[in-house]
Amino acid sequence: MKDLINQIQIQVNEKVYIKDPNSSDLGKNIIAHSIKIIDEIGFEGFTFRKLAIVLNTKEGSIYRYFENKHKLLIYITSWYWGWLEYHLVFSTTNIPQPEERLKIAINTVARGHEDSEIFSFINLGALHRIVVSESSKAYLTKEVDRANKEGFYSGYKRLVGRISELVLEIEPNFQYAHTLISTIVEGILHQKYFADHLPSLTDIDHDDQKLAEFYCMMALATIKSSK
Repeated sequence: MKDLINQIQIQVNEKVYIKDPNSSDLGKNIIAHSIKIIDEIGFEGFTFRKLAIVLNTKEGSIYRYFENKHKLLIYITSWYWGWLEYHLVFSTTNIPQPEERLKIAINTVARGHEDSEIFSFINLGALHRIVVSESSKAYLTKEVDRANKEGFYSGYKRLVGRISELVLEIEPNFQYAHTLISTIVEGILHQKYFADHLPSLTDIDHDDQKLAEFYCMMALATIKSSK
C-alpha cells in the first residue's frame, strides 16, 4: 500500500513555482525541510536563508524553485488539498448514498494525520498542522485577486466544489452548497486551531471524530431545513 501511495502524483498549478520541486532531489528537500521548519517555528519566522542553512546550499538555489516564501506556502497547502481530494475520491468510490458520501467527505477533512512520511519527502502530520495554522495566509493577502486569476487556489476550490456536488445530490434545489462546504472546511480548521491555542472557544478538545460529527449534523440539518 505504501508503495502504491508513493506513486501518486499530486498536481499543483505550475504557475506557483519556477521549477518543479519534484524534478530534483534538491527540490524535494526544499519541500520536506520547509514543512519541517514552518511546523516548528511558524510561517512568519520562516525564511529562505534559514532553509538554505539547513539544506547546506545557497539561498539563490531556493529562488530557482520559488519566487518567494508565499508562493512556497501556496505550493504546500495546494499539495495538501490535492492529496485530500484524492483521498476523498478513493474513500467515496462505490458508496451509493450521497448522505453517506457527504459524511465520509467531512470526516476526511476533519481527520488529522500522524507524523509519517508515507510519501518520500512529505510528512503529512506536519503538513496537516501547517494547513490548520497557516493555510489562510495563502489567500489573506492583497494579491489574492491576481493569484486567484492565475489559478493558485484551484486545488482548494476543486475540493470544495467536489463536496458541494454531494450536497446537491442530497437536495438539488439547495442554494448555498459552496457557502455551506467552505464554511465547514474553514470551520474545521478553526476549531482545530482553537483546540490547540484558544480552548475556551471550542468544545471539541482534539477529538477529530466529535469534530466531524458536529459538522455532519450541521450540514445535514441545514440541507434538510431547506426542503
